[in-house]
Parts: sequence; structure tokens; C-alpha cells
Amino acid sequence: MIDERYERLGMLDKEKFGRIVNQLLAHTFLLAEEYDFAEGITRVNKDYLFAERNFDLLQEYLSLAGFALERDSGYGVISIVSSYDGNRVRFDKFTTILVYALRLIYEEEREKLTLTREVMITTGELIQKLFSLGTITKKPANNIMHDAMRTLSKFRIIAKRDGIWEAPGTRILILPTILFIVSNEQISNLSKLLDSDDIEENIEDTDQPYAEDEVE
Repeated sequence: MIDERYERLGMLDKEKFGRIVNQLLAHTFLLAEEYDFAEGITRVNKDYLFAERNFDLLQEYLSLAGFALERDSGYGVISIVSSYDGNRVRFDKFTTILVYALRLIYEEEREKLTLTREVMITTGELIQKLFSLGTITKKPANNIMHDAMRTLSKFRIIAKRDGIWEAPGTRILILPTILFIVSNEQISNLSKLLDSDDIEENIEDTDQPYAEDEVE
């Protein structure tokens, strides 16, 4: 029984259990490794190890609320999927385009990966990718770029250490979760999306930069 297994956890483990459930509900993904920007290395995520040890218990617990818990040990990703549409986030057009571009960059670079599962680029390189794909014909407004990238950061698709999201030199880490937010079928339909006439409907003409203290 789920109650019995939960009660067998110690007090600290119960607190960790609750924190991890909240992390998954807030961010969708839990990764096996965390990147240390200061040291330039990845470190083991102890929360992920705990979730692996208690995977069946977490799975049963979340299923009571209509969430399926999934795991890919190869890429070190644990994720939740809602059974109800009301709990699913709908990305706007521009954020969706960014997801596709990031997925394509990750696919192109993944063969070069050795000790890490992550791919590092800059915001400027990402914008150049958008141009090369034909998804944009002008630089996106700062506020549009900022909001889209901040959204993807919330869901642990990308990460950064310093700088504002929209600055060309800001270093962006593409996390392996990018493989799970976009299916292979959706990637194969990319050409249809690129042909859409309203592809730039959310891109404005005037940049509206953010102050440094407004950026997480």
C-alpha cells in the first residue's frame, strides 16, 4: 500500500519526497545532472537519485492526481505527463519555434557529446539558427525573446548562469529534456510549421530591453 511505504520513510525523506513532487509539478522535469557554470562541470543531482530509489512510490502517488511519471535513464530525465488537458501548458507560436530550433541544434551537436548530455550555445547563435531556418526575417524584439526563453528555463529546457536572456553573448545550456518536450513526429512536421504564413505573428518591430534586476 502506498500509505505504508510512505510511512516507512524517515522525516527528512518525507520532506524531500514532498519537495520533489512540487518540483515536478512546477517544472515537469527532473534531471540526473546539474551543470556547474562556475566550474564548467556537471554534478550528480541528489534529488534525482532519491526519485530513482523511490520511483514506484512517486509514480503511484502522482497517478492519484492524474499524472504519469516517466523515466529515461539513458538521458537521466524523469518527467510527468498530465492526463488532463487543463494541466498542460500551451506555448505561443514564437516559443514553439524556439523549441524546434533548440531541438535541431541539440540533434546536430549530440554526436559530439562525450562526457556530458548538455549542449552550450549563445543567444546570438540561436537567433542565427532561426534566420537560417527561415522562421524569422528580422531580429525578435527583446521582450519576446526574453519571455520565451524564460518560459523554457522554467520548464528546465534551457539554463544560463549570467546575463540577460536576449543578449547575443549570453551562454545558453540546452538540456537533454529538449528531446522529451518535442516528439520525433512533431520534428518531422517542422516543414509544415515553417511554411505557415503567420510564423512571425508574435514578433514585434520595436525592442523593449529588460533591466538587469528584472531578470531571474
